[in-house]
Amino acid sequence: MPGAEASRVAFFGLFALQHRGQESAGIAAADGENINVHTDMGLVTQIFRERDFYPLAGELAIGHTRYSTTGTSQLCNAQPLLVEGQAGRLALAHNGNVINALQLKRQLQEQWNCRFTTTTDSEVIAYQLANAPGQSWEERVFYCMRTLEGAFSLVALTEDTLIAARDPLGIRPLCMGKLGDGWVIASESCALDHLGADYARDIKPGEVVVIDRDGVRAAVRSSVPERRAMCIFEHIYFARPDSVLDGTLVYSARQDMGAQLAREHPVDADLVVGIPDSSTAAAVGYARESGIPYSDGLIKNRYVGRTFIEPEQRLRDLGVRQKFNPLAEVIQGQRLVVVDDSIVRGTTTPHVIRVLRRAGAKEIHVRVCAPPIKFPCYMGVDMADQDELIAANNTVEEIRALTGADSLGFLSVGGLLGVAKGEQGGFCDACFTGNYPVPVQLQLGKLVMEPGE
Repeated sequence: MPGAEASRVAFFGLFALQHRGQESAGIAAADGENINVHTDMGLVTQIFRERDFYPLAGELAIGHTRYSTTGTSQLCNAQPLLVEGQAGRLALAHNGNVINALQLKRQLQEQWNCRFTTTTDSEVIAYQLANAPGQSWEERVFYCMRTLEGAFSLVALTEDTLIAARDPLGIRPLCMGKLGDGWVIASESCALDHLGADYARDIKPGEVVVIDRDGVRAAVRSSVPERRAMCIFEHIYFARPDSVLDGTLVYSARQDMGAQLAREHPVDADLVVGIPDSSTAAAVGYARESGIPYSDGLIKNRYVGRTFIEPEQRLRDLGVRQKFNPLAEVIQGQRLVVVDDSIVRGTTTPHVIRVLRRAGAKEIHVRVCAPPIKFPCYMGVDMADQDELIAANNTVEEIRALTGADSLGFLSVGGLLGVAKGEQGGFCDACFTGNYPVPVQLQLGKLVMEPGE
């Protein structure tokens, strides 16, 4: 951001992306000579005070909100990470999961004597980039792309340059926008909207964007495969409904999912309610397609975070209990269609059904706008181990009985992919089908980088 303190812009961008990670956050800023970093545990508004921005001077900055998929939730794993290698010092923030990180870490230790201070795959990427051969940052990132396996949308910062890159399959989102005379890179377009930036485009799969005092330049790796594998769970749950992913407004995609769900699993009922907030658009779509009126039935406590992305089951359980309160006068004596975005571990749904029953619901028919999740995600979503996934170990009827619903219907894989649209096309649906976009070791766990694992 020419003439601006980029760290303050990064702060408001992170605030808009808080839904993507609630464990820790940080900002790194560069002023042409130095890189300074501030990270801490907690939410963005808890971490940054006015005094924290004084060291973060400069026209370049990157930020990160962490949702752990490799490595435990602790301060040493907060990002951006600052490392030094043969190409100099750089800070890095990463969204995704690199499945061959452990092998690469050993190579970096042997070849460059890299001293790792975290238990994340992100630090592996940082050292790999800082030591990569090449005469330009584009060449170094392309070298990394040839060695990294898995999902990585990333931003990196040197003393005078900002680098952004997206993995060749485009698994995790990344976009760019124009803000005055400067440029903004973000995981989702909603961050650009909050900053008053004009959305320019998505960063292409396999593309590297470099921003410095000479302007912006971009290049796509020549051997990028034709296949695309954007995470379909971004459309179902993860992204904000006001974001545009691959040319599609997430809110519209969720409405279409709800409509398809109504076609696949109709039911005679009085009201359609969604589990707020990620299921609201799908519930509206279900109501429109079915002709059953839509109504708010649950009020969400806005000060409770997203329980799906809490790092521990105990925290998820506590969060769910405080999260919803029913509108008893609305739902009493009614036959309800309750639309949910997904059922992963089965933590939220039984609690919601109990709340609705106590409020007087006559019947509860649960409709889920995602197929049954039977396989872990190794590409940047903490889906838990397979033995924790309720659909991996139970039939639909058994899940219905466990949740206490009167009936239960999941959107089919074919139905989901039929309504999901994108300019590039192609989605990763491995959590439903087990068909991973790259080969994975099924025993690969979140704590693979921890000592003793």
